[in-house]
Amino acid sequence: SNGDALLEMARYVVGSRLVANTAVAGMCLWGAYRVAEGSLELGVLAAAVLYVRRLYDPIDRLGMFLNSYESAAASLTKIAGLLAQEPGVPEAEAPRELPERSGAAPGREVVFDGVRFAYRTGGEVLPRFSLRIPAGQTVAVVGATGAGKSTLAKLLARFYDPTEGRVLLDGVDLRELSTPELRRGVVMVTQEAFLFSGTVAENIAIGRPDATREEIERAAKAIGAHEFIAGLPDGYDTDVRKRGGRISAGQRQLVAFARALLADPAVLILDEATSSLDVPGERAVQHAMDTVLAGRTAVVIAHRLSTVEVADRVLVMEAGRIVEDGAPAELVGGEGRYAGLHRAWRDSLAG
Repeated sequence: SNGDALLEMARYVVGSRLVANTAVAGMCLWGAYRVAEGSLELGVLAAAVLYVRRLYDPIDRLGMFLNSYESAAASLTKIAGLLAQEPGVPEAEAPRELPERSGAAPGREVVFDGVRFAYRTGGEVLPRFSLRIPAGQTVAVVGATGAGKSTLAKLLARFYDPTEGRVLLDGVDLRELSTPELRRGVVMVTQEAFLFSGTVAENIAIGRPDATREEIERAAKAIGAHEFIAGLPDGYDTDVRKRGGRISAGQRQLVAFARALLADPAVLILDEATSSLDVPGERAVQHAMDTVLAGRTAVVIAHRLSTVEVADRVLVMEAGRIVEDGAPAELVGGEGRYAGLHRAWRDSLAG
């Protein structure tokens, strides 16, 4: 096992260094006695001690090599285990393509047809429901933590398959689409915009690797990210470093929106992109959101009610059920849950 290998490695390193240091110490004592007698030159003793020390250097390096080898072998075992995993959402045996988009608008119709979702352990998350989102409509989904908002979005992105029913994109079941076709059609922008090590341009082009530099810059300008990118030390060729640590949270979100705009999806899922930002950062991302949502079918998981104002329609979820469905202005004027949430939000702003 890996534990036994590490124990053996520790024994080897300690043993080899003990022998080396004992040999050097023994030679110094013996040599010092000979030098004191006058039968050995001091320079000869120094050279002999250094030669003995050098003799043990390759043995030390061998120990370091074995240590690296063990680490690599353990990592390879984990990677092999990951690659051997069967995907929970299998690839379609006879994949279909989405029909051509009708009109200039990029959006497509989304239909949840008799969908129910439960985990394999048996815990039901979404009881059976049906929902139709017309092409080009922006739908905000609100509700308490655990209400099922994220699960609804993940079914649309096909991170899960429904336990019962179908999720349709322009009449095509998501299970019948190939993974590349689905990822071109449906894009999810999460709460934490993940950036990979590499340049800003490479991070924007992840959704469309064949994009030209001109197209990348055009997407960044439309989102409002061009100004801060141009101010970076190497502009679009600046390395953002691990997890995008070189730029702020708001700037990472703008890069994520530029990435989504360049990918040009028909359906966009936003897991509240502004929830962790300050006010200036939120305004910049709100403008980017307006740009990227134009004409697309969008599902926005809203943690802040300010986001709901950009939506054409609001779904209020509770315990996995859609308890209210309507235009924001219509729900605000009623006496339901959304009206209560909105009043509490207004009061908090006034306070």
